[in-house]
Amino acid sequence: MSPAPEAEVPTVLVANRGEIAVRVIEAAHRIGARAVLAVSAADRDSLGAKLADETVVIGPAQAGQSYLRPELIAQAAVQTGANVVHPGYGFLSEQPELTEMLESEGIAFAGPRAETLRAVGDKSSARRVAVEAGAPVAVAAAIDDPHDADHLRALGEEVGYPLLVKAVHGGGGRGIRLAPDVDSLLTLAPQAAAEATAAFGNGELYMERYYGAARHVEVQVFGDGEGNALIFGDRDCSVQRRHQKLVEECPAPGLSEGRRRILHDASRALVRQLRYRGAGTVEFMVDTRSEDVIFLEVNARIQVEHPVTEEAFGVDLVAAQLLLALGRDPGLPEVPPVPPATAIEVRINAEDPLQDFRPAPGRISTIRWPRGPGIRVDTHLQEDYSFPPFYDSLMAKLIVRAHDRDSAVAALSSAVGRTHIEGVSTTLALHHFILNHPDFRAGGIPTTWFGPVWEEHIAGAQEPAAPATPGKEADR
Repeated sequence: MSPAPEAEVPTVLVANRGEIAVRVIEAAHRIGARAVLAVSAADRDSLGAKLADETVVIGPAQAGQSYLRPELIAQAAVQTGANVVHPGYGFLSEQPELTEMLESEGIAFAGPRAETLRAVGDKSSARRVAVEAGAPVAVAAAIDDPHDADHLRALGEEVGYPLLVKAVHGGGGRGIRLAPDVDSLLTLAPQAAAEATAAFGNGELYMERYYGAARHVEVQVFGDGEGNALIFGDRDCSVQRRHQKLVEECPAPGLSEGRRRILHDASRALVRQLRYRGAGTVEFMVDTRSEDVIFLEVNARIQVEHPVTEEAFGVDLVAAQLLLALGRDPGLPEVPPVPPATAIEVRINAEDPLQDFRPAPGRISTIRWPRGPGIRVDTHLQEDYSFPPFYDSLMAKLIVRAHDRDSAVAALSSAVGRTHIEGVSTTLALHHFILNHPDFRAGGIPTTWFGPVWEEHIAGAQEPAAPATPGKEADR
């Protein structure tokens, strides 16, 4: 009897950089696939390039000439014989043009269909889908002309003050302005339109009622593309600076069973409505006064904070994305609404928190990571690595898992204190401050908490002190 032919080893093209590129490469190897990394000229010697089975240079350092060019990614996928492309987060992860280019070449995309990306890619469309699915939404209105004062006055009266002016496209906190009254609205709407145009190439805006004491709570979903959904709990991402997340945890603390059910049921309904495929996140506000639940948006990709869900539930969401894209069983289990453990993550950035979070690129001379049960580090850092100035300042994500929240917070504070990075400024001391603040320890803080508390803190201290540990100086 002749031996059975060996199954063809699939090839995954990783269309991203930094820690998420490393994460996807590891997931590809875990499922027995080859990993090819598409890199800019600045990332030829990155850790991801060293871990990948093959690298292909797609352009110069500037993202607009490399990572943001769908035709270059599609060309690299064809050139390397890729079966599937994983976009990570950011860059082209939510751009339907890439999905369509790949589809025309018979290459799978580890993410939703193009029509899904379009449906949720602008916030106005996503809101319509949410309404159709029965998800709770805030009072809102489209802004047809941000320079038309009469138009803005009428919309402001309809929505009510205070209100948020938001860019329809994009994210990352850009194109968002808080208008407490009509005079500020007339000034801020044109500013938001200009910022949105510069950042996303589209200045469309809408406004919605602002909840001044709301938490940011999101639900991790995984759809099979036919309307069926798995719900992997919820995350609290309320520690934010200018709409940028700093700390994330799973499960969201202090949610009543009823509120959690509303969040999960609404997310499941959206997956069904969209026939959503793969991993995604449905974001909500939970008002701390009324406990109203308000739909925000759908992030149709893997999130930066996905590790806390993976650790809390013991699953591999990235490997599941790849398996589903390859036409295989993603191997994800049904899980309870609340996980058996708590996981908390801090984002370590190359920034100086004492200089208005100014980016701090430079050469990394020394790195020491904490070790021990329940500690995970997602990073692309290596010693003698020159952290580039061209991209996002995220250096690493430090995640700790424990049997309950109090233990997880204490363990993460200890882990932060045992992390040592020399050569550039980092946000490590900032995280020590957050993790040991009594408000954070109590849980359930609103998204407006961090800014005033941090400003008050730095006004009274030259530098936030990192925890003292034997044999270690405070992080500089």
